[in-house]
Amino acid sequence: MLEKVVIANRGEIALRILRACHALGIRTVAVHSTADRNLKHVAMADESVCIGPAPSAESYLNMPAIIAAAEVTDAQAIHPGYGFLSENADFADRVEQSGFVFIGPKADTIRLMGDKVEAIRAMKAAGVPCVPGSGGPLGDDAAANVKIAREIGYPIIVKAAGGGGGRGMRVVHSEATLVNAIATTKQEAKAAFGNDMVYMEKFLENPRHVEIQVLADGQGSAIHLGERDCSMQRRHQKVVEEAPAPGITLEQRAEIGKVCVEACLRIGYRGAGTFEFLFENGRFYFIEMNTRIQVEHPVTELVTGIDLVREQLLIAAGHKLSIRQSDVVLRGHAIECRINAEDPDNFFPCPGLIQHFHAPGGPGVRVDSHIYEGYRVPPNYDSMIGKLIVHGADRAQAIARMRVALSEMVVDGIKTNIPLQQRILADGGFAQGGQNIHYLEKRLAERKEKALSIL
Repeated sequence: MLEKVVIANRGEIALRILRACHALGIRTVAVHSTADRNLKHVAMADESVCIGPAPSAESYLNMPAIIAAAEVTDAQAIHPGYGFLSENADFADRVEQSGFVFIGPKADTIRLMGDKVEAIRAMKAAGVPCVPGSGGPLGDDAAANVKIAREIGYPIIVKAAGGGGGRGMRVVHSEATLVNAIATTKQEAKAAFGNDMVYMEKFLENPRHVEIQVLADGQGSAIHLGERDCSMQRRHQKVVEEAPAPGITLEQRAEIGKVCVEACLRIGYRGAGTFEFLFENGRFYFIEMNTRIQVEHPVTELVTGIDLVREQLLIAAGHKLSIRQSDVVLRGHAIECRINAEDPDNFFPCPGLIQHFHAPGGPGVRVDSHIYEGYRVPPNYDSMIGKLIVHGADRAQAIARMRVALSEMVVDGIKTNIPLQQRILADGGFAQGGQNIHYLEKRLAERKEKALSIL
């Protein structure tokens, strides 16, 4: 077993990792910026090291500082959490070359799946269903690109090969705007990701976002843990997630899960990972793989009873998977609401001092959060301050429990998106289930238009 782990992250995921480490008897090192001295996990860790000032580029993205923290504390491994350096292949390389264990996939795997063009090629070779597309990067020949788009059929979407999180994408509905859209996306990709490579795919107009959670030990064993529905999104950012996905049959789950497991074995995957798909008309289309723990991993934990962070730590320590596919049984339904420090109407970030905080409770209620009364939410990082997760015997009970939990949750002193989450949970379309990725934004637009008409 690992003896000491550096937690190279902040907020709720850092606290989540710390608790999993301590449950296994692993000592922890919390690295933090000057703005995060008062984070809960920093106080709870066995040791802490300040790695730089508030800006992420000078702290949580500072590779030498994080590795130095591991060196001075005699740690064995580094857990990157999600975001920041979690999917940075160069960081994984530097960690391993410095003699530490990177708790995640091998650098080559991260690099492969981080390049969207190469990832699609690898998944096609592994038999994973993909969205019809260019099959590779687009060149500078405008006529050739027009021909590719015609063969795919409009609408199409131009994507940056190095993009992610909804960035570096442009939808094109007609041939008249194609050439300019490709040029603009290339320029934006170069500026944002340092790589102007773009590719083209069929734009699915009303898909759902359904993803498959996997675990693999890198020693010849891999399993899937069912699917999550993450279709409630705003500007490509997930707002509500649930497991299992409404309307997915046992046969569909088994079929796509088997494909994902076989792909893991083919690429030698190690650790926890997620295959993300668009799902439309009963068919799955691969879009990308996240080579890390996901924000929404708790809903999978609640329906399977499997601690995903614990499994990450065991795999990193060299253990083979002790869980077989036949051991994975989905029980009940789980829903997660992301709680953000932001205005629920205009979505502007709202950092500041939390004057009062009350976490909800009751059967099937879980709160993953680092906040407390007197904690000041800094303006330097993502606005998510926690996750509210519930589990019920079925989806109806989970929705009922989430409504009660949201009504009990108190975060005074700053604005949060709790009112937005309450509107979503009260929405008839959400209650019905199986809505597409555009549903929430359409509902928000309708609400805004109605408010303006009243004025």
